[in-house]
Amino acid sequence: MEYRYLGRSGLKISTLTMGTMTFGGAGKFAAVGKTDVADARRLFDLCLDAGINLIDTANVYSNGLSEEIIGEVLGGKRKNEVLVASKARLKIGSGPNDEGLSRHHLIRECERSLKRLKTDVIDIYLLHEWDGRTPLEETMAALETLVEQGKVRYVGCSNFSGWHIMKALGVAERHNHPRFVTQQIHYTLEAREAEYELLPISVDRGLGVMVWSPLAGGLLSGKYSREQETARQLSGWHEPPIRDEGRLWRIVDALNGIARERNVSSAQIALAWLLQRPAISTLVIGGRNEAQFKDNIAAASLVLSEEEKKKLDAVSLPPVIYPYWHQQATAHRSFGEADLVLDRTSPRS
Repeated sequence: MEYRYLGRSGLKISTLTMGTMTFGGAGKFAAVGKTDVADARRLFDLCLDAGINLIDTANVYSNGLSEEIIGEVLGGKRKNEVLVASKARLKIGSGPNDEGLSRHHLIRECERSLKRLKTDVIDIYLLHEWDGRTPLEETMAALETLVEQGKVRYVGCSNFSGWHIMKALGVAERHNHPRFVTQQIHYTLEAREAEYELLPISVDRGLGVMVWSPLAGGLLSGKYSREQETARQLSGWHEPPIRDEGRLWRIVDALNGIARERNVSSAQIALAWLLQRPAISTLVIGGRNEAQFKDNIAAASLVLSEEEKKKLDAVSLPPVIYPYWHQQATAHRSFGEADLVLDRTSPRS
């Protein structure tokens, strides 16, 4: 297992993170998975033995049951072997303050998460989603309080747009609050929108990237075809959205072809491609059983050739939207490292 620094922090995390959205199976999350304590313990042992040192969860996963299961499992002898990331922002109850990024909500939910996790500190605490009604000064000050109280070690965001991240970083710098060390985003061969703003920001500002649903809800796992919907879709889970099915299946065909040549799974090829992209720190992998985790873990040691990456790029490149097409036509000679994440220009003198 390879370990990478999380952004500009000194924290080293494994290139694969154990995702736990399948833990619990309460409410709508039953469509994703129903892993109980006994199964979770076996999956934890599998992942930790493979070298994974980060567990990812959120207060909203099965209404806190995911965190409770993690707390039960980590209460054993392996607690000191792993880091834990959790999140808050989404609706967790019926009250008027049961969602958002207010000081009230963040501090309360962090304290509730700590109790469920049976721990004194959350290693990485993420703002799960943007809140356009709460001043960022209030949100970032609340995160500082949690860090100063020793309840949180590092902070980050998830599902923010580019200008949201830059505004938050500006507030943190102006008021000397803890700055984000990471963002957790959706990024796959099928969904490459992050290359417009989010990955360049990560390169430029030194944010580590944690990728959620790196197999597009299973669509890139190699198990599904044009004629077969995924289990999540059949059960009513429609995240992430697929806007161009023809493009999706062309990507799947390319993945399957390379996988056959390598004698590995298509999932491993999709994950290996992500691990070779700029600013990526870790991929949050999930699964309903040991076989799925074992297959995904094998991707950590797989390196794609330049020719294989070109084949995948050929079927998945996103369009160059404005202002990038104009910049690439007129400013490419002055491109910096962050600009090159989206660069479509051929080498020029």
